Amino acid sequence: MALLSERVGRARISASAAAAQRARELRAQGLDILGLAQGEPDFNTPDHVIEAAHRAMKAGQTHYTPVDGTPELKAAIVAKFKRENGLEFKPENISAGAGGKQVLHNALMATLDAGDEVVIPAPSWVAYADITHYAGGVPVWVPTRPEHGFKLRPEQLEAAITPRTKWLMLNSPSNPSGAVYSAEELLALAQVLDRHPQVWAVADDMYEHVLFDGRGFATLAAVAPWLAARTLTVNGVSKTYAMTGWRLGYGAGPVELIRGMARLQAQSSLNPSSVSQAAAVAALNGPQDVVRERCAIFEARRNVIVPRLNAVPGLACEPPAGAFYVYVSCAGWLGKRTPQGRTLATDADVTAYLLESGVALPNGAGYGLSPYFRVSFAAALDHLERACERIAAAAQRLAARKDATREEMREG
Repeated sequence: MALLSERVGRARISASAAAAQRARELRAQGLDILGLAQGEPDFNTPDHVIEAAHRAMKAGQTHYTPVDGTPELKAAIVAKFKRENGLEFKPENISAGAGGKQVLHNALMATLDAGDEVVIPAPSWVAYADITHYAGGVPVWVPTRPEHGFKLRPEQLEAAITPRTKWLMLNSPSNPSGAVYSAEELLALAQVLDRHPQVWAVADDMYEHVLFDGRGFATLAAVAPWLAARTLTVNGVSKTYAMTGWRLGYGAGPVELIRGMARLQAQSSLNPSSVSQAAAVAALNGPQDVVRERCAIFEARRNVIVPRLNAVPGLACEPPAGAFYVYVSCAGWLGKRTPQGRTLATDADVTAYLLESGVALPNGAGYGLSPYFRVSFAAALDHLERACERIAAAAQRLAARKDATREEMREG
């Protein structure tokens, strides 16, 4: 009898996590690897948040809490949604977990039966499809196009919906493309959902405060309040406040869904860290100047890295409207040969070649759209510039090998 269940086989490691882990392994062997794989701000958690956590620990807030959040945290989340998004929630509409991924996991596990479908615009964060698989559902990838800003169009959504469709996943700003939906674009999608009452929507707003070029932010439940009864709005403190390691995310939605999510969480992790909850209260209620300052730094980095990548022969990318990723087309590299004589047939081959060149990146297949790779610019500018230099040098080696091969054929 096999020890591990079939379910374990559906729990996959993401492309970004795999690339980051491989970079750590190679560095441990003494190799110089520049890692641009993980989506993690390179800033420290703000001092006032750390101080709040310290005060909470000293005050004895180191015990169990209610399963899906303390009253203080839920009140801070309710206030945040009203202040920043114009959304009215009550504490019973709120669920906090150990990161946004757990909130999404709870929601899909609480609602999906075998064969239920989840519509996922491609490219999208790898966890959407992976959690859907794990829950027994069927991911339905809908490819988007760069000329449409990698955004799902209403006619695509309409065509993807079937009687088995249970959820639509929307992420704005998007990981990995940086796509940002306007209020008008969300309203057009909402009008499609209005015709299909069995379909619920996840609005993953985790990168809400990483917006460029003066853009405003819109979220589905605010744009289409009539859909609030079947919308789960997901957010957290990881990206906005550089608190990835604190593991604190939250969701807001209908009471029935929130209660079901809490029942699942009670049988897995129980409550998120009591100290992290206290820190999140300070982050949400405290000064927000640091958020705007860091967004400006991300935008400055974007403005450097995008032209550098577009200058590399065979690569192409659009400036992201938000988040801190560039989704780079490597179609121009496919079919070329490496100095070792290997042909680059897929984006996985491309990222393997770049890893040999000293840059760790996740390939696009995991995000549902090839041939691309994702570059995170949540790193110091000199780090990014060195990575671009290595990518450009890798391109030159490909071109030199191709020319040499043609010369050899002529001489033969």
